[in-house]
Amino acid sequence: MYAHICGILSEKLTDSVVIDASGVGYELSVSANTLSSCPQTGEEVKLFAYLSVREDAMELFGFSTREEKKMFLRLIGVSGIGPKTALGVLSALSVKDLSIALVTGDAQALSRAPGIGKKTAQRLVLELKDKVENEDLTSQGASAPLKNIVGSGESEAIEALMALGYPASEAAKAVSAVSGQATKTDEILRLALKNMGGRG
Repeated sequence: MYAHICGILSEKLTDSVVIDASGVGYELSVSANTLSSCPQTGEEVKLFAYLSVREDAMELFGFSTREEKKMFLRLIGVSGIGPKTALGVLSALSVKDLSIALVTGDAQALSRAPGIGKKTAQRLVLELKDKVENEDLTSQGASAPLKNIVGSGESEAIEALMALGYPASEAAKAVSAVSGQATKTDEILRLALKNMGGRG
């Protein structure tokens, strides 16, 4: 129903924002990542929106990027994951971090999010790892990767492997397999290719 809402940011709360659009104040629940990317109050802001309609409530959710909204929709498509839980996951992990955790099967990283236990994390991996797209892993709109999941050299190595034609999931798994063995992009790439049986 709502593609996006554009207007003046009138309030920033702990987990939501209020946007004044043509005299109407829209309160949108947002992730910590979206909240931190919002400008100061009084400035113009545009958030991609999703309206959740339940029997007992209607709630608007806002996202700073299309990628975050797409990931949110994937998350709530998983049985047992409601909008609030999905938002909690996106607060704990950026889209890029979450995508890498999914394709590498890192259930431990996913379980750090509030409301996500070990079994739920494994279900997320099972249902979403094949739905992660290349742009989710390389999105410029995503926040900087968390160092305990993937460093900048590893992230660049994944992008390089994808540029060579490897699928996103295969590239992420190959780099994850050599994690900690090197820090420079070219060294990580060489090790990953060697591990994959390619040219090293």
